[in-house]
Amino acid sequence: MKVLVTGAAGFIGFHLARHLLARGDSVVGLDNLNPYYDPSLKEARLAILRSCPGFQFIHADLADRVAMASAFDAIRPRRVIHLGAQAGVRYSIQAPEAYVDSNLVGFGNILEGCRRHGVEHLVFASSSSVYGANAAMPFSPHHGADHPLSLYAATKRANEVMAHAYAHLFRLPTTGLRFFTVYGPWGRPDMAMFLFTDAILHGRPIDVFNGGNMLRDFTYIDDIIEGMTRAADHVPAPDATWDAARPDPASSPAPYRIYNIGGHRPVAVMDVIRQIEVAVGSKAVLRLLPMQPGDVPATHADVSDLERDVGFRPRISIEEGIPSFVRWYRGHYRV
Repeated sequence: MKVLVTGAAGFIGFHLARHLLARGDSVVGLDNLNPYYDPSLKEARLAILRSCPGFQFIHADLADRVAMASAFDAIRPRRVIHLGAQAGVRYSIQAPEAYVDSNLVGFGNILEGCRRHGVEHLVFASSSSVYGANAAMPFSPHHGADHPLSLYAATKRANEVMAHAYAHLFRLPTTGLRFFTVYGPWGRPDMAMFLFTDAILHGRPIDVFNGGNMLRDFTYIDDIIEGMTRAADHVPAPDATWDAARPDPASSPAPYRIYNIGGHRPVAVMDVIRQIEVAVGSKAVLRLLPMQPGDVPATHADVSDLERDVGFRPRISIEEGIPSFVRWYRGHYRV
């Protein structure tokens, strides 16, 4: 089938596009190649995708209404997997306008394109950050998520409620996936796994926030891609058991679902650093710092709904995933 993947030059979008192409789908990738991090990494990913039969690329900005309408008119996709967004919790404090443009205006353009062209299924990236001040562990999509601690988190939560409105009004089948700390080969340079590995290999100290007292549900990219593909193939239907008197945030009388997608195994950040030290063969120099604005001390994904509905089961531990990432890093950057 023809699938539009936004953010195709990004970390997750690149892996997903390759996976869909390998199984025989036709993929149109869309990206604006913005310089939030080194564009050469995005270009390198994109070069691999361009070499794959069945791949087409459109260079466009999500917030450009005319360009997005033209893209949908030209592509007429059967499914849309929307991964394009302005990423980063801390950067949203410095550059809020980038998040309004990409994550709110841009997502509105995606919804309109899907509505106008009768898209069979829209799958979009949300984030574990939407849980915000919620301290009940593990995080469940059946919990409330209305106290975000950053503008990034607020825009991702806004995407969820915008998508629900379109699912209700226009019966657009929509699935939101809340990602939990994704890592692996071709990963983002602003994420912990990349930052820690880069610092250790180059003899620089690592900034470790909250004095190292952090837990994260690290999720290897292969697990994420398997779960996303299964979710995309599972088109949601209205939930006939949904009760308006006791509304469930994860479900709806509209064709709409929200799932967590994560490793379901929270890991201490200090343990991650130790595993990287082993894989690299060098010790880290730690610089312990206080908690950063907008951050949370722990994340832990309850993925039981995704397991029940599509059979998702994360398999890859950090003991397997970290050496894989380090091998990629050394090979790509010749370190």
